[in-house]
This record gives sequence, C-alpha cells and structure tokens, in this order.
Amino acid sequence: MRLCSIASGSSGNCIYAGSDDCHILVDVGISRKKIEEGLRTADLTGRDVDGILITHEHSDHMKGLGVFLRKYPVPVYGTFGTLHAISEMSCVGKIPEGLFHEIHEEESFYIKDIKVLPFAISHDAAQPVGYRLECREKSVGIATDLGKYDDAIVEHLQNLDAVLVEANHDIRMLEVGSYPYYLKQRILGDRGHLSNENCGRLLCRLLHDQMKAIFLGHLSKENNYEQLAYETVCSEVTLGDNPYQSKDFKIQVAHRDCPSELITV
Repeated sequence: MRLCSIASGSSGNCIYAGSDDCHILVDVGISRKKIEEGLRTADLTGRDVDGILITHEHSDHMKGLGVFLRKYPVPVYGTFGTLHAISEMSCVGKIPEGLFHEIHEEESFYIKDIKVLPFAISHDAAQPVGYRLECREKSVGIATDLGKYDDAIVEHLQNLDAVLVEANHDIRMLEVGSYPYYLKQRILGDRGHLSNENCGRLLCRLLHDQMKAIFLGHLSKENNYEQLAYETVCSEVTLGDNPYQSKDFKIQVAHRDCPSELITV
C-alpha cells in the first residue's frame, strides 16, 4: 500500500492512499487543481481515483468535493450524518446523481482490493469517522479531528504499517493566543482536536516493530508549527511508557500546502 498527504492542516486536508490497482482520496478539502497536482506526485490523475472517503462535513475536509466530482464523477463514501450535512450545504454546488454511498461505523467494505473500515471518532461534527485501510496484509490508518482517543480508537489503529494522526496544537500557544475563549474551549474539549502532547501519547500505544511511517497531520496554522509538533511528539514517544525511542521510527510532519513524501509499505 501507498500513503501520501497531499495537504494537511486547519486550512485544508486531502490524503491519498492506494494499491497497485486502487486509488483512494480521504477528504477533499482543497481545490481540484491542488488535488490534481498532488496526485501527479504519485504519477496519477483524477481519472485514476476509484473513490473518495469523507471523514466529516467541515469545510477543510470537503470544500473541494463538488468541483472535483463535476470533472471526475467517482463514488463518495461517508456516514449518513456526514452525507446529509454535505447535501444541505449550498457551497458544494450540484453533485452528479448516485455518487453518494452511505457507510456505517464498524462495518468494513471494499473499494476494489482495498478493505475500508470506518470507526467512530470524537469531534463536533454530525457523524465523524477515521479510517483503517488494508490490502494484502498491509494496512494504514488515518485519524484526525479527534478531541480525545479511547480504547476503541486505539484498537482500530493497532498493528498498522503507516499512520497519519493529528497533532493539531500546542496547548500553551493556544491558551495565550488570540482565539476567543469559546473557540479555545472547543479545541481543547473532548470533541475538539488532539494536542501535540496527546498525539505523542496516542502513538505510544500504537508503536510496534513493523511500523514503517508516521505522519503528524492537521496542524493548526495559528497554534502550532512543524518543528514544535515534531519535537513535542518525539519527546513524548522517547520518554513515554513504551520500549521505543522516536529515532526508531520514520516520523514526519504532513505539510500544509504541498504533498508530503509518498511512502510504500
């Protein structure tokens, strides 16, 4: 399997995951032009995309959906709550009939040779999910926009070959920053976003000898920066209750405005 972050951050998210025979986008929160540019780094075009998985309806995860679908009418998968919320948004524009496919948490399905398992996450959206994708005994996981993690989420992210997990904010930067109080409380709450520290603690429960790559994603533009996220997560991993050090793994930050490295597992 292959995994690449085309864009990841509070201003827009799009992730590519695929096999030799199947190519999937997870979220389309950037322009079609940027999506196409990102796909080219994997020697693909929009015509190669076999399906789009939507995690939730917030604009930084789906604002490019309508424009992309009007050129490339591919199947779109999301929970009932997510698809209903998107269908109510006028900004999406007209979407070709029959492209929306409802999925359910804890019920796996296939897009060609890739098995997709959606799992519930804690975020202030209609019915948000993360995804685990498997193909030929290889697996990758994507979990962003979660205010907290629990044993169920940890279980769904076990024994992955690669993972993209949220490191949204530095708590101190958020607390002293310019955001209004209610927004700070939303981000820090159980249905908000995962801090750098909690990202590192989550990773401590996911690491194993066969983990090939870790992406830190969905960084806040105002309350985080790449080096800080990287160093904080690495510190949590090295000092945490696990047998590893951060240098034992390929940890990298998923960039906000350009594709990250395409990794193959």
